[in-house]
Amino acid sequence: MRVLSSVIVAIGLIAAAWIGANGLRDLRTGDRFVTVKGVAERQVQADVALWPLRFVATGDTLAEAQDQARKSRESILAFLKLQAIDAGAMELQRLDVTDTQANPYQNNTGGKRFIINQTLMVRSQEIDKVQQAAQAVSDLVDSGVVLSSDYGSGGPTYLFNGLNDIKPEMIAEATASAREAAQQFAKDAGTDVGGMRRANQGVFQILPRDPAPGITEEQQPVKTVRVVSTLEYYLD
Repeated sequence: MRVLSSVIVAIGLIAAAWIGANGLRDLRTGDRFVTVKGVAERQVQADVALWPLRFVATGDTLAEAQDQARKSRESILAFLKLQAIDAGAMELQRLDVTDTQANPYQNNTGGKRFIINQTLMVRSQEIDKVQQAAQAVSDLVDSGVVLSSDYGSGGPTYLFNGLNDIKPEMIAEATASAREAAQQFAKDAGTDVGGMRRANQGVFQILPRDPAPGITEEQQPVKTVRVVSTLEYYLD
């Protein structure tokens, strides 16, 4: 019996050692992975232009201010027509009328009594035409139209709405870039790349094509779309 017990104990120790060794090997294998980043970039053209043209008219009487506002509005419409911008892309929006004498706390130092502000919004998919018109906007000022800068820079805003159409291809490009980096790491380490352990798609960014101080992405019709994906690969 004593011999049999010794044999059983020995077999148990051998089995435990074998299981422990394999467990440690699996643990080390599970820990063998590399974290890499993949980048995908492409240039895109804006597909919508928004251009708020806010003009100001003043007068000693309301009728005088209204008449000046009408002339400014007609000048803007004629200018846009000359720039071949479709009438359907124009919309009159916000209208503000101010009586400077209606506020007893406002000090009127001899300026015009009535001030009219109105916005004519251009919304167009013809980016080139809007861009060309914006470059010639000084013609409006020369004709006597007073433009307001209530809307930031006062120029067009260029938007890109086709992000969902290019996402799949860009994710594939970023993933391929990340795997290439993992393969180079594995080559340097004398091993091979295994399956994917974990993946983080990353955030898509729409950036200005030409980064410069004071110039935002919305002001540039050509933009750079960028995504950085983080992936983990097992190493065999």
